[in-house]
Formats: sequence, structure tokens, C-alpha cells
Amino acid sequence: MSTYFAGSYDVAVIGAGHAGIEAALAAARLGCKTAVFTINMDAVGNCPCNPSIGGTAKGHLVREIDALGGEMGKTADECTLQSRMLNRGKGPAVHSLRAQIDRRKYSAVMKHKLELQDGLDLRQAEITYIDRDENGIWLLTTRMLGVFSAKAVIIATGTYLGGRIFIGEVSYESGPDGIFPSAFLGESLRRLGVKTRRFKTGTPARVKRSSIDFSELEVQEGDEPVIPFSYDTLIPPENKVVCHVSWTNENTKQIILDNIHRSPLYGGKIEGVGPRYCPSLEDKIVRFSDKKRHQLFIEPCGEDTEEMYLQGMSSSLPEEVQVAFYHTIKGLENAMIMRPAYAIEYDCIDPTSMLATLEFKNFEGLYGAGQFNGSSGYEEAAAQGLIAGINAALKIQGKAPLVLDRASSYIGTLIDDLVTKGANEPYRMMTSRSEYRLILRQDNADERLTPIGHGLGLISEERFSRFLKKQELIKTERKRVAETVISPSKELSEILVSRETSDVKTGIRLIELLKRPELNYEVLTPVDKDRPELDGAIFEQVEIAVKYEGYIKKQISAVENMRKLENKLLPDDIDYKAVTGLRLEAQEKLSRIKPLNIGQASRISGVSPADINVLMIYLMKLKGRGDKDE
Repeated sequence: MSTYFAGSYDVAVIGAGHAGIEAALAAARLGCKTAVFTINMDAVGNCPCNPSIGGTAKGHLVREIDALGGEMGKTADECTLQSRMLNRGKGPAVHSLRAQIDRRKYSAVMKHKLELQDGLDLRQAEITYIDRDENGIWLLTTRMLGVFSAKAVIIATGTYLGGRIFIGEVSYESGPDGIFPSAFLGESLRRLGVKTRRFKTGTPARVKRSSIDFSELEVQEGDEPVIPFSYDTLIPPENKVVCHVSWTNENTKQIILDNIHRSPLYGGKIEGVGPRYCPSLEDKIVRFSDKKRHQLFIEPCGEDTEEMYLQGMSSSLPEEVQVAFYHTIKGLENAMIMRPAYAIEYDCIDPTSMLATLEFKNFEGLYGAGQFNGSSGYEEAAAQGLIAGINAALKIQGKAPLVLDRASSYIGTLIDDLVTKGANEPYRMMTSRSEYRLILRQDNADERLTPIGHGLGLISEERFSRFLKKQELIKTERKRVAETVISPSKELSEILVSRETSDVKTGIRLIELLKRPELNYEVLTPVDKDRPELDGAIFEQVEIAVKYEGYIKKQISAVENMRKLENKLLPDDIDYKAVTGLRLEAQEKLSRIKPLNIGQASRISGVSPADINVLMIYLMKLKGRGDKDE
């Protein structure tokens, strides 16, 4: 069979999930002629697992994507069913937005945005073969034998690449939700020289709403007022639904243990490594055998569907076993399963084979994003897609790449972790992964990244003007609280006594009151007579800056030290085996990963502080030799 030439592009994106969407939109918006290929047009922006966006640390990523000019936050706001700010009882560093969304609406809205984007073609086609011609141009062949050329290619195949479903003893080739997998591209990549490996993930069953007994379930309301993800969302979305909470019990546990031998995970049928931080129910039962119960959340999949999602209940046990253990749970005694839970195994790569730009080290113009890179989660995927799309466009245009460091963002932390430490299991973003989380809060993502997005051309002048005005208002309010003196009064004393903090006998500056852990803007309202009418986000950022000033200064100092190491660049052509004093493991890891600088080298697993000292001395000798040559 003969092929035919089907068209040429600057950037070709393989996959239209969360990574592919952001990559394609970014590349097109930066002026590149772009195509995004999807196996099934109805699966664009699909949420095959949890019908939600955000969550702990993930909400930070969505805010950062939005601040750079990405689309996920805006679309999540358009499709919100319920919104909550998680971890309110903890410090501001770990506050994270999470929105229950209408998954079908989200998919439809994202698809339409791709269709409407100038310079972007959305095409239904399975890419089966990829190669380069003698000029370094990438050639992509479809299953229909069309050949497309592209200057850069971004692979964002999610769990479709070599996808295989497991439900008990049943196993078959498939992507999520019964959609065809990418059956040939993986072998093509391996022939090209790209090494792949197998990871796995899973999703719970969906059950029919009318078959659930909600009468004795705990109700989980949304937060009021609703805080949107996007700084472009000027009218916040509304809470339209409630979620519910239930628990497993000893009967649930016993049914699972009686059938654990039928789980492909424990029977050895699944070869792929699963996410440690999001285990299946049978995995939780075995690993945490002392726990008598496990929590689950019953969440709607949309306004116009009866499907309900059972968060925390993923499984790969046989369908009849799933029915039995679901029916042991309060509220689900008569639940009718509309879609069974399943595990899915898929091909991905070792991300240490990539640069921080998400371009492959050994394949110029080839980029990866999302689960293809060994991560998990919609938000992690979208963040990588955005950076890959930006960098592919910048490279084609001959411009400097965008590399975000760990102190700038959770996106920078995510990518740095992947390319320097790799991923031995599906990588999930968590606040604990960032050593600078107090300055990388979700509330100040715009302050950190909007200027970068505007400089790239992804943030409009109108939005940037609003941003600058907000920053000026924050500065003015910070000055006001520093200068405002609150006189002693009965009203102030009552507030202080009621909050169990020491009374004052003389005038006190407002900033000193706000520094007290027991006090905040809200409780000081009666005595703060001249407070201006401002958006709550401004007061929030001022209060955090005041209360955590000392800790923030320490983190900024740590950032400065980190950036000094980042500025010590390592030459591309170092022969690490020839560097005297480096341990063998360090030589192997440094040779394979090829860090850009000393800071990146210090974060590679297997490279010790002693090895870093050796590298520092080596660089000093190189510099001294260079000075003599001059």
C-alpha cells in the first residue's frame, strides 16, 4: 500500500488529552502552524478518571497554567459543579482549589476551543509511524497512510500508547473508556531509539444515581463564596451540586481478601508499575491491613447524566466481585454499576531522557508531555503540555527556551523532578515535593508567572493591565496596614480578649495586630474603620505576607543560594568518567542525565554532596584554564 502526502505543519501534537490541548493551543497562539491528532474526536479533553480539576498541589498547577496563559483553569470554571478550597485548616502554603466538573461539558468546551483557534487544525487520525528525513524534518504517518511533515513533534499519548485494560481474568487492548488504543506508535518509537516502559493506573466504577440511597450519607457542600481558578473569570461559577461521603467496612474487606487471587495486580498479569499515592482498593486493603475502613466520595459526573463516580474505589477485580463489595457499603447496597472499575497498563518513557524544555536529548525537535513522560493526573499533564508547546514554538522561531526553576513554580518543580530524578512510578504532584512552597502558593500564582506569560504573548494586554492594577492595590494596602494606628478602645479589647490574645493599652499599628496568629482581617473589621473596598484576594495576599514575613524571607534567602548553584553551568561535552574523584554511580548518572548546571546535578538521585564538591573543583579548574588561555 502506498502513502500520500497530507500536509505540513510547524508543530504536530499527537494526542488531544489535557497535555495535547495545552501544547497545541500554546504553539498555535505563539504563531506556529499547528495540528493536533486524536484517535477519537469525541475523546478530546476527556476525564476518564475523576471528574474534577485541581486538588492538593494540583490546584496550584492549574493556577500556574492559567497565569502563563493556558486554558485548563478557564474551562474548569466554565464547567464547575462544585468548588472547594482544600486544607483550609492548615497554612496557606497548602491551600488548594478543587472543582467537581461536568466531564462531558469540559470535553465539548475544550474541543470547540481547539476548533476555533487560529492556526490550529484538530484532526481525527491515529499516528502509527514517526521518523525523520535527511533534513531533520519529522514525518508522521497515519493509519490511513497519510504522511504529515512537521518541524517539531509533541507526543502526548496519555494512557493510549499500547493501552491494555484489566478487569479480573479479562484483559484486552484498549484505551480508557473503551476507545481504541494507540497500537503501533510505541513500536515505531522503539525502532527510532526511544526506550519505553510500562506503567499502570486505574479508575473506579460509575454507578447509577437513582440506585444510591443518599439518606444516611454524609453531605459534602461546596465552599461559598466560590473562588475561580482563572484570573480571567470575573464572575465566579456557582455550586450546583453536593457530593457525599461513605466508608468501606469489614464485609467489604473480607470479600476483597477472599478474591485477592483473582486480581491481575496480585496474580502477576499486570507488569506495569502503579501510582503509590493513588492505590486501588484491593491494594489499600492489603497494604493497610490494620485499617478497619476506608473513605470514599460519591461524586456526580455531570448535570445531564445519572453516572456517579466513586472516588477512592479504583479496582481491577472481576466485575462480579466488584458488585459484591460495592453492595457492602452504606448507600450502595443496591447500586447498579453502569461502568465497571478497571486497571489500564500503557507505555511511557524515562523522563531523564529529556531536557528541562521537555525536548528529547537525543532527538532534536521531539518533545513529550503528560503520562507519556511518566507522570499521572490531568493537571500535571496540562502543565507539561503547556511548557512543551511553548518551547517547541520558541525553538522553531529561534528564540530562547522557557525553563522554569523550582523556586518559580510548581510547574518548574514538576519538570525538574521528572528530568533529574526520573519516575519509578506514575509521578504525582504534592506540596511536599516543593522546598519553597510558602512562596509558591496558589493565591500568588499570578504575581509569579503572569509577567512571563505576557512576555511570551500568551497573556492579553487587557488582562496584564488588570494584573498590574491588582499588584498596585496590594502594595498600597500593605503600606496602609503598616501606617494605620488602631487606638485602644473597649471594642478592640473585646476582640483581643475573645481571641485569647493580649490586650493593648496604647495605640498599635494594624500590621502588628495582623501578625498575631489569633487575628485576621475579618475579626478586625469593627476597629479597622478606614479599610478600602477591595477584592478579598488582595486582603488575603497582604495578610499572608504580613503573618509569614520571617518565613518568607528565609525561603527567599534559600532561593538565592539555589540560584547561585543554578548559575554554575556544566559544559555539554564533559566526560564525567574522566573527572577524578567522582564515584562510579555519579559518573553513570551524570553521563546519562547530562545536567545543565550544578544545582540540577545536586538533585540527581545517586549524586552525593561529595560528588558535587568534586564538580565544583572541576569547574574552578576549567575556569582557571580558560583565564590563562585568554
